[in-house]
Amino acid sequence: MFLVVGLGNPGIEYQFTPHNAGFLAIDRIASRHGATVANRRGRAQTARVLLGSREVVLAKPETFMNVSGVSVAALVGQLGVNPASDLVVVYDELALPLGSIRVRPGGSSGGHNGARSIIGALGMETWPRVRIGVGPEIGQQHGRRGSSYLLAPMRRMELQVLDGALDQAADAVEAIVAEGVPAAMNRFNRRERNGPAE
Repeated sequence: MFLVVGLGNPGIEYQFTPHNAGFLAIDRIASRHGATVANRRGRAQTARVLLGSREVVLAKPETFMNVSGVSVAALVGQLGVNPASDLVVVYDELALPLGSIRVRPGGSSGGHNGARSIIGALGMETWPRVRIGVGPEIGQQHGRRGSSYLLAPMRRMELQVLDGALDQAADAVEAIVAEGVPAAMNRFNRRERNGPAE
């Protein structure tokens, strides 16, 4: 069993905000495999899919971003998964350019409240993650900063850029499940090696 969790905030008003990139990635994976994320388990909306030969539970916590760890810890316990090898968390990253992704085997929260909550709930930093860049272009912030940007609906052009990143994030999750984190890092992180430093 593999658990893939996308982070975001429940509610239609947050659906297409940068902070909900994780939710959108889960929906993208589910759509690819003919599933709907509509069941409820561990204080999350869930669906089951097959990625290759692996049974995978897709989850979108309903606990709001800042307490995502409550749901993730419940799901980890109920499903009996090892967070270091059988969990992937997908979430937005303001420090990465919009449209980019980055795969990591673990690490600190980097100031992300959802990641911080999961680290606290699991008592460990070693769980694979796919971070989706949502940082606005220089000169395109229009006075938006931090949470006011992350919780505001994205513009059409921003959504078009994000759409490609959601496909990449879904590909990265499938690569992690099928081939492992190092292979996914080699495949997806190399695209950014010549780009701006993180």
